[in-house]
Amino acid sequence: MDGWETRRKRIPGHDWCIIQLGVPGLIYGFDVDTSFFTGNHSPYISIQASCLDPMPSLTLEGDRTGMSASESQMAAVAKLGSEAWPELVCVSQLQPGYSDCCHNYFKVHFNSRVTHLRLNMYPDGGMARLRVYGIGQRDWSSISTNENVDLLALTNGGVCLGYSDAHFGHPRNMIGLGRAANMADGWETARRLDRPKKLKADRRGILQVPGWEWAVFRLGHLGLISSIEVDTNHFKGNFPDSCRIEACLLSPEQEAQCFRTRWSSVKWEVLLPPQKLRSHHRHHYSQMDLTLSRPISHIRLTIAPDGGISRLRLWGRPTPITEAPANQQTPASKL
Repeated sequence: MDGWETRRKRIPGHDWCIIQLGVPGLIYGFDVDTSFFTGNHSPYISIQASCLDPMPSLTLEGDRTGMSASESQMAAVAKLGSEAWPELVCVSQLQPGYSDCCHNYFKVHFNSRVTHLRLNMYPDGGMARLRVYGIGQRDWSSISTNENVDLLALTNGGVCLGYSDAHFGHPRNMIGLGRAANMADGWETARRLDRPKKLKADRRGILQVPGWEWAVFRLGHLGLISSIEVDTNHFKGNFPDSCRIEACLLSPEQEAQCFRTRWSSVKWEVLLPPQKLRSHHRHHYSQMDLTLSRPISHIRLTIAPDGGISRLRLWGRPTPITEAPANQQTPASKL
């Protein structure tokens, strides 16, 4: 049983646990997976949430498998008042862990930032995995407007909103944590079938091809970009020949319109002109390479003709918000 399973309860009450999210943010849904728990799954669950600031210092006090929480742990959790946290999922029935019904999905409408969850099982039993789907949201009030931050990072609220092709890897991987572990941990497209039989290059060595692929992102916060990193780590024989980055500033209403037109109605401005890329390499571009010097909210990365990129970083200073931009009125995206 590769999951959480409690003993068969023989005392009053029900079982529960406190979970700290790896990335605080807005939650849109859960998957409570009971895989393989076919005769011992939890019949019912509920999920509560809170935003704890400052973060509590809770410790597991070693491996307590086969035991209940210690008295000191129970005392520390009691201070959180977790039984009174807002309820995101009311008491709901779970299906057993057979392959055709083990995924129990729950949509959520909760407009507050969440750092911790309380998962209740009624009264006992087991579950294999808990997946929490949402968008990262940083506490921007603690960030100086003079501090350089990766405004595109998933942990800071960056979101992939659209793309042309994701045959081998989704573009959202590019804004993930750290450097990519392998090619699968990046964005890779299929080979374009309209590439010429013989390739020719311009004076800069950039191939002249008719087609390209693209991915659109919303920044975690409105900001002024000062440097960019494009990392082709692990992409040794399948990296793009070149890339360019365009940007714009959109309101929530304009973003919604762009969804409907598949981003064809956007007036993009060049942020980073076309750049020749190298195999398995971190490409750094400074402010001298950039051609846009005003705050932006969205970017479009275009690669030609096709290929893979492992990470994309946009470093810049968050700009004070004078009116609600798209990244502060966050519609659900296709995560």
